[in-house]
Amino acid sequence: MNETSRLSRYAQIGAFLLRYRKAGLFSGLELDPQASLLADETIAAEPAGQPEAFVRDLEALGPTFVKLGQLLSTRPDLVPPAYIEALERMQDAVSPVPVEEVRRIIEEELDVRINTLFADFDDEPLAAGSVAQVHAARLRDGREVVLKVQRPHIAQTLRDDLAILEQLAGAADRMTDIGRRYGFTELVGELRHSLASELNFEQEADNLRRFARNLRDYPLLFVPAPLEDLSTTRVLTMQRVHGIKVTRIPPLRRLEHPLKEQALQLLRAYLDQVFVHGLVHADPHPGNVLLMDDHRLALFDLGMVARLVPRTRQALLKLLLGAISGDGDQVGEISESLGTPLEDFRHGQYRRQVEQLVAAYAGTDRDNQHPSEGRLVLELTRVGAACGLRPPPELSLLGKTLLNLEAVTCALDPGLKTRDAVESHLEHVLRRHALGTLSPSNLASEWLDLQELARHTPQHVAAILRTLAENRLRVRIDGLEESRMMESLQKIANRISAGVIMAALVIAAALTARVQGGPTVFGLPALSFLFISAGLLLGAGLAINAWRRDRKIERAADRNAD
Repeated sequence: MNETSRLSRYAQIGAFLLRYRKAGLFSGLELDPQASLLADETIAAEPAGQPEAFVRDLEALGPTFVKLGQLLSTRPDLVPPAYIEALERMQDAVSPVPVEEVRRIIEEELDVRINTLFADFDDEPLAAGSVAQVHAARLRDGREVVLKVQRPHIAQTLRDDLAILEQLAGAADRMTDIGRRYGFTELVGELRHSLASELNFEQEADNLRRFARNLRDYPLLFVPAPLEDLSTTRVLTMQRVHGIKVTRIPPLRRLEHPLKEQALQLLRAYLDQVFVHGLVHADPHPGNVLLMDDHRLALFDLGMVARLVPRTRQALLKLLLGAISGDGDQVGEISESLGTPLEDFRHGQYRRQVEQLVAAYAGTDRDNQHPSEGRLVLELTRVGAACGLRPPPELSLLGKTLLNLEAVTCALDPGLKTRDAVESHLEHVLRRHALGTLSPSNLASEWLDLQELARHTPQHVAAILRTLAENRLRVRIDGLEESRMMESLQKIANRISAGVIMAALVIAAALTARVQGGPTVFGLPALSFLFISAGLLLGAGLAINAWRRDRKIERAADRNAD
């Protein structure tokens, strides 16, 4: 992009931001009023503040802003409800690329002539989006495939727009209150990461294979297989699947073949993807799910897949279970630990609003299938932002995924009680996770951690005592007798050491319990029984000793008080 084009693009984007800053969007961006002179005629003269006009202006700005709109649809903390609804209806459809360009890209990427590779190639695209378009073809061996072909120059266009957005976001974060509160730089970073994944078709092929493996236990779900030899970063070739979109299923077919089991399997499978495998398909909307002729559901468009670390995965699982059970205190605690509190974070107000929100959700009649887990999670992000708690992107992503999933399951079976199905499966996931922590590998890992702790505890205690002896903590122990402080610390160290040894004995008992053969006591291997007995005796002795010492200290304190 040359300098003239860059300035023109700045003007377009600046005019767009200025147009909507007083419409409930970007409301804290106090920019120079004279900047409105940057208004560009390429943006339609729609009444400011109209959600539909906002969406049209986003679409007019090109593919980067279409993707930005999709991201904003997951952020009720930033965007008012009317705009969220309009963004959810945003169409990622553009004029198709000329077929000559498509053929050229395919031949360059696959290094083979199209007529050599395919028996048939359909010049008419099946779909044309802002990043890629899709064509049907038939291989020489008779297999039907579809090719997803990246639009020419799209990567450079996205990079140029992202560079401008990053500069504007950085300025907003430095100079405006709303920027410091919401972190626009972080938002643009999320957009960059999402687009980088979506532009890498090899990553999407890997997502297809990974999802197919994870869904093996769900026979009514199908993921088309990518053809590795015919796929690159810019061209993705996969099996062709024939079917109809779930939103267009004829009522007669639904009557003849009820789709409740398909809806349940889809719901359970996606919960597994998130809470077992740590994969979040950010866009499972109805347009990406087809009902095949054999009544299976085919899943497409896996370019936008985020990954969750185990800690975040477990926290989100507990949060969702807490919400379903009506435990607002647990939901507030977990969501607060996941978010980033700002300087003006109002802890008490946040907890009260979360408890009210969860109570309203949990109080909904369970016979009513409409309470939305997705909207509840997204509402948590809005409440957090309003109280000075910046929500984590994972929370918004989970809410959007659940919301899209609810739309698909409702299209398949409008009578499905989503909340009951979600609660039942999440409890199953939690039980599996609890059993998984007792695996030999996890126990061995815990044993190694305890060994490490036991090895270093004496040095740590010695370091603390040495610090005290050198009077380096004089301010912190002012008014106390150093000898009594050292005696107390020695008692604490002894209790910690005994506790570590006791835990090590219990873990050793668990490990040796799996050993086959040899003498047994009460059904346990003798060595395991010895370890657990020693651990229990040590624990009991430690508890009794601590109780006696604490009682002695209390009596001495009472005498001194008299």
